[in-house]
Amino acid sequence: MDIVRRNNVTVTGNPEGPAVVLAHGFGCDQNMWRLTVPALARDHRVVLFDYVGSGRSDPSAFSEDRYASLNGYAQDVVEVCAALDLRDAVFVGHSVSAMIGVLAAGTAPERIGALVMVAPSPRYVDDDGYRGGFSAEDIDELLASLESNYLGWSAAMAPVIMGNAERPEIGEELKNSFCATDPDMARVFARTTFLSDSRDDLKSVRVPTLVLECTQDVIAPREVGAFVHQAIPGSKLVTLDATGHCPHLSAPEATNQAITEFLTALR
Repeated sequence: MDIVRRNNVTVTGNPEGPAVVLAHGFGCDQNMWRLTVPALARDHRVVLFDYVGSGRSDPSAFSEDRYASLNGYAQDVVEVCAALDLRDAVFVGHSVSAMIGVLAAGTAPERIGALVMVAPSPRYVDDDGYRGGFSAEDIDELLASLESNYLGWSAAMAPVIMGNAERPEIGEELKNSFCATDPDMARVFARTTFLSDSRDDLKSVRVPTLVLECTQDVIAPREVGAFVHQAIPGSKLVTLDATGHCPHLSAPEATNQAITEFLTALR
């Protein structure tokens, strides 16, 4: 299958610049990066795509078996990078995509030379000595609500995830993005996301890594950012002056500045 069509791949920016791959989170698509692209496009070749089951990807390519694991999404990333013959690309992953990027870098280290993790979480469920932000019961209830009434779940959860109650328009945007996703495909991605445990995978990261966290984030609390930073040798942790789980939408200037400073330091 044509990977470009399968994943709705878009390439923009400076064709001679180093490659930056922007990867969206659950229930989103590449349009969520529209406020970041202009900050990168002058100096970088910017690659955007939609995971299968999201955005304008080819729904016929969806396989529940493949996408019941984060490895299936990581394989999408590797195949997109290979199709474009990317080498040492910087992978910018939001939310669950941060962990997908870790897996992709481990699978194809020649393709990904650095990671930017935006509001990452390697495990959402609390564990002994680890705070993910949710109890097992919380996640069970979240998934049950999502699976029984996806549109209702989207309307209720999007403003909570986005935060910034004084700016309801960005919560509405996230809700619309959720609602545009096929409920059956969203169910698979949600279970894969919220039941994942990628903590051990962090120890294998050997590329320059920037971890971006927000001051308040109900999905990835500050303890999670500290855990990811500590687990990845040599990583840099930046706490953005931002609230909510999507700082590239709620605080694009701060987010873009942190990313561009990291990219400049790589040169």
